[in-house]
Amino acid sequence: MRSVCLYFQVHQPFRLRTYRFFNIGQDHYYYDDYQNRHIIRRVAEKCYLPANRMMLQLINEFGKAFKISYSISGTALDQFEQYTPEVIDSFRMLAATGCVEFISETEYHSLACLGNEKEFIRQVEMHTQRIETLFSQKPQTFRNSELIYSDSIGETIGNMGFHTMLTEGAKHILGWKSPNYIYCNNLNPKLRVLLRNFRLSDDMSFRFSEQKWSEWPLTADKFVGWLNTMDPHEEVLNLFMDYETIGEHQQKETGIFDFFYHLPKAVFTNSNFSFATPEELYQRLQPMGAISVPYAISWADEERDLTAWKGNDLQAEALSKLYSLSDDISKCNDPVILRDWGYLQSSNHFYYMSTKWFSAGEIHKNFNPYGSPYDAFINYMNAISDFSIRVEECVNATGKLTDETTSAEKPKKVKKVVKSSPKKAATAKKSASVKKPASVKKAKK
Repeated sequence: MRSVCLYFQVHQPFRLRTYRFFNIGQDHYYYDDYQNRHIIRRVAEKCYLPANRMMLQLINEFGKAFKISYSISGTALDQFEQYTPEVIDSFRMLAATGCVEFISETEYHSLACLGNEKEFIRQVEMHTQRIETLFSQKPQTFRNSELIYSDSIGETIGNMGFHTMLTEGAKHILGWKSPNYIYCNNLNPKLRVLLRNFRLSDDMSFRFSEQKWSEWPLTADKFVGWLNTMDPHEEVLNLFMDYETIGEHQQKETGIFDFFYHLPKAVFTNSNFSFATPEELYQRLQPMGAISVPYAISWADEERDLTAWKGNDLQAEALSKLYSLSDDISKCNDPVILRDWGYLQSSNHFYYMSTKWFSAGEIHKNFNPYGSPYDAFINYMNAISDFSIRVEECVNATGKLTDETTSAEKPKKVKKVVKSSPKKAATAKKSASVKKPASVKKAKK
């Protein structure tokens, strides 16, 4: 039986407030609390809570036959804990069913894999531990921020013990191959690789409500009809998308909830497909072969490359400035500085600086809170300038404290006492006993 692997990304960055040049050195708080609170509560109400209720209802209806997977970034979890703890509770209810796999990623949804491997590994380990603590499930599957993947990144993840990694089924990588199989990493064959079917995934996440689209309206039965046209030898259909597709990017009025609610029944009734998690596919399927990705790919834009985050001089300078602080950060133990270090790494900050106003222009505009990429760059660099001052002060303070501690721990010099030999001691004692005071000598004259 063939499988549908349904995976959702859950991510919200900490958006920056307007941080001006004159704030540098004076004000060390960078976040727009109003917007962050407003957006997370709005999306929770429109997407996370009702979508989780729907998924739980489907699991109750179909039992172990219906499986889904999620990755939830650390920045999203932080905001849930702060503003909407009921969202975490609803994910815990899904975890308790045994029908949901939670996938690891970088804690801060960062681009650390491109700037600092040590920091990348640290964040992956942080996130893995956090997911295990929250949902009692140790992730065996990894998805990088923006599905960024290359042979070397996959090798690192495989060496960390993960079974499977998700990425994009980019045409320029696949060539004649199909994304509808499981592959393995080119450098570490133990790591399995699942490739997103971007055409069918984007039909749901981007084109679903587009009335000019030739396939509008999209129904569950029509979608399953497309599944039945796939080559019968193809083993898995990987549908990867933002969870915000349900209710936020595609509003409830578009029928998106109805589509996902009826999809499992249509799959079970009208096709030979079942649902499976990435870990189940790892256990069940053998790789078709190795997939060669010498240069990093992503799921963004038509190019499926990294130019959405590092395609211009603004982005390159911002990334360079950020990761130039890595060595100094390793010497800091200030929890507030370490928190800001993480939040400032979120890939969204660099996405906002993109100057790609061509095929992907509308997408960039829709998710960019700034008037222009230059506004995004200036705002970010102001915050980084202040942050670098704080890091330097932290390093200097830590160094001074270390020097003082080292100095205090050094033993004080003790004057060396030389013990006299018994013979010398006796002589000295005799000399002292026969020596007469001056007053006595004077009296004898």
